[in-house]
This record gives sequence, C-alpha cells and structure tokens, in this order.
Amino acid sequence: MRRNVTTLDDIKRAMTLLKGEQVKLYINRGRRKILKFEGIIENVYTSVFTVKDKISSSSTHTYSYSDVLCGEVKITKLAE
Repeated sequence: MRRNVTTLDDIKRAMTLLKGEQVKLYINRGRRKILKFEGIIENVYTSVFTVKDKISSSSTHTYSYSDVLCGEVKITKLAE
C-alpha cells in the first residue's frame, strides 16, 4: 500500500483554507503529555500559523507547518 505524501506546501494551503474556522488541536508534548484544546486559526504566515484559544480569549498559540508535518500537532475542523 502506498503512503499518502504530504508536503509543507500542502499543509500551508490547508491552513489558509481553515483560516477563521474553529478547529480542535491535539499537541504532542512528549512523554505522554498531550494537550487538547479548541480554537480559531487566526493568522497564516509564511512559516507559522497562530491559533486563538476558544476558552481563554487572551491566549494565542503559534505553531510551524513542520510541527503538523511531523505529527506533533494534529488539527481537525469542528462541525458547525
């Protein structure tokens, strides 16, 4: 079976399409530490994207596209 190949450009395009949408994030911090939260993709830049936390509106998290590529950050779109 062939593995689905994803590139950084594919991830950038996907993040651009999700800009302004509500998403759920799973962040793997290592040693069985997984952070889960819901937020809105606020901005999309050339090497990073920012997510505003839904619960704590003053909290903004920044992630790189390589974090998504490596599997450290997993994003799913929430149903409206």
